[in-house]
Order: sequence, then structure tokens, then C-alpha cells
Amino acid sequence: MDIFAGIETIATRALRGERLSFEDGVALFRSSNLLGIGKLADTLNQRRHGGRVYFNQNRHINPTNVCVNRCKFCAFSKNPDEAGAYTMQIEDALRAAQACPDSVREFHIVGGLHPDLPFTYYTELLRTLKSHFPARHIKAFTAVEIDYFATITGESPRWVLEQLMAAGLGSMPGGGAEIFAHDTRQIICQEKIDAERWLEIHRVAHELGLKTNATMLYGHVETIEDRVDHLLRLRELQNQTHGFQAFIPLAFHAENTEIATRNASGIDDLKVLAISRILLDNFDHIKAYWVMLGENVAQISLSFGVNDLDGTVVEEKITHAAGATSPEAMAKDHLIHLIQAAGKIPVERTTTYEVVDTITTLEGS
Repeated sequence: MDIFAGIETIATRALRGERLSFEDGVALFRSSNLLGIGKLADTLNQRRHGGRVYFNQNRHINPTNVCVNRCKFCAFSKNPDEAGAYTMQIEDALRAAQACPDSVREFHIVGGLHPDLPFTYYTELLRTLKSHFPARHIKAFTAVEIDYFATITGESPRWVLEQLMAAGLGSMPGGGAEIFAHDTRQIICQEKIDAERWLEIHRVAHELGLKTNATMLYGHVETIEDRVDHLLRLRELQNQTHGFQAFIPLAFHAENTEIATRNASGIDDLKVLAISRILLDNFDHIKAYWVMLGENVAQISLSFGVNDLDGTVVEEKITHAAGATSPEAMAKDHLIHLIQAAGKIPVERTTTYEVVDTITTLEGS
């Protein structure tokens, strides 16, 4: 049987290097030929990266879960007086950073939109971490947070980003994108900035020389068309700025949220990852976030167009608040095991994809 049965024309054009359309993306999502879609994505990925799969050693720090936005899909945010609400002092964040092994190369910092913290809290947080760990990269603050900092200071996102860069900001994560389609966004996160504002803040970051990531939250109430629209809007901005490093599809977890739906299936996870690789022809990296996917699906995705498994993470809180059953951290050796067992070559990287080490010795040899 032809591996590309039902998607032959799309596969032929993609393999020729032709850019696929919105209609092509919808057709791929509607196709039941998961293995064909996976094979196409894997072939395109192999052309870029061979058998290399990247990971890094990183530490998540979430300064606060208090948030003025109470998005329906979010299980992490709290009101100030609600049970479980917390806000770190700068010293608390520093102690969390000091508890990391020396091999950690990245601090990943995101949190809620706290109604009372001044902008100086965030610049002091970065300066403190950078002064104690000058060699560690700080990837921090989603576009939603940058917009909020602009609101509380009365300044522009550009000014906010310039201040944060002066304090030690090295790059931005891709969170807060959720789903760009307006009507669906109104259902799951009405309070959050719209797609145009999210894209504009990333555009400004790219103009300032900051590399950023991009995400998409799927598996809630979005349509296939919403997904394709989201991917193509990212592709268009990447055409203009070339500032995105990686795309990370985020599988929705429904527990403790106000969205009544089932979690995405493994089939859907693999299809989203593979189609992302196929459509996002100008993104170098497609990342499987094992925290949301689980280890097994993340490992299988390495044959479905994925070339990055994120990292060691350490103390992930946001997805686990929504019922994730994956570990809150993963040892480097275990990440290497997952990659090698999939027949791939583990490559430890920095946040900006400089190679730290290529592990060519097989386990047990």
C-alpha cells in the first residue's frame, strides 16, 4: 500500500519543497492516514536534522500564580486570597536557582499577572539571577506578561523588552499564544491579549534581536481550521522576521479547568506534531513537550517530525495543576535513553541551539 495514500499530491509537493496552503493543512488534519503524515513529516525532518534530537538542561521558575486573568483553560492561576496562591520573594527565586546542579544552562521564567507587583520586581529578579549565574541563559516572560508590564508602566512593549534585556533577558518563551482564532479565543481566554497583539510583541522582540519560541494550545474547543490558521499566521511572521527558534504544540489538560472536554488523544498529538513540521517550512525546530505529552508519546513523536524533547525542566507546575501525570523533572540520562531507544542521536544544546555535546556512545556499550 502506498504510504501516502489519500495525501499523495500534498506529499509530492511538500517533498519538492513547495509551500503548502491552508486547504492542504485542513486536508492533512482530516486525513486518517496517520502513518503517511508521519512519514512525510519524518522525511522533512531528516532532511534538516538527520537523526539528531536536541535537548537542554533547564530549570523552571514560576514567580507567582496570582493572576488578574482567570482564563477558563488555566488551572494554575489563583486570586490573591485564594488557597494555594503564592508569590516568591526575590530571595526565594534565588534559592530555587541555587538548588540547581551546575549543569543547568537555562532558567525558564513565566508566571501570573500579579495585580500588585511593580515592574521593578521583574527587572530585579533577572538582575539578581544574572549576577549570581552570569553564564546561565534566562528565557523569560510570555508576550502576555510583556503586554501586562507595558500596561502597568504605561510604556510600550519595546521599552519593556529593552529594560528586561538590560537586566539579563536572553530570549522569550512562546506561551500565551493558545489559539489565535478570535471566536475560540473568546471562549477559552477572553481576558487575554488577542492574536494580533501576541504576534506584534514577538515581532518587536525579533526586531530587538531576541529569539523567541511559539506555541499552540490544542485539544480543547478549537476546530481543525483554527489549528491551520494558527500555524500559517506563525509561518507568515517567521517569513518577515526569522526570529522564531522552535514551535511547541501544547496538549490541553482539562482537569481543574472550566473547559469541559477530554484531553487530546495520542493520535491527535502525533498528527498535530507531524502536520506542524509539514506546514512550518521556515521553522528549524519542532519540539515535543514531554511534560504535556507524556514520555511515550513524546518518544514516538521523534519518528513524526519532531527533533527536540525540551529538557530536564525541573519542577514544572503549570501543566501539573491541570492534572498532568508526567514527572515534574527528568534526568539527563533518562532523556538520552528515550532518544537513543528511538534510534536517534541525542544532542545537548544551549537555549539558542549551540551544540554542547553530541552523545554518540550507545547505552550499555
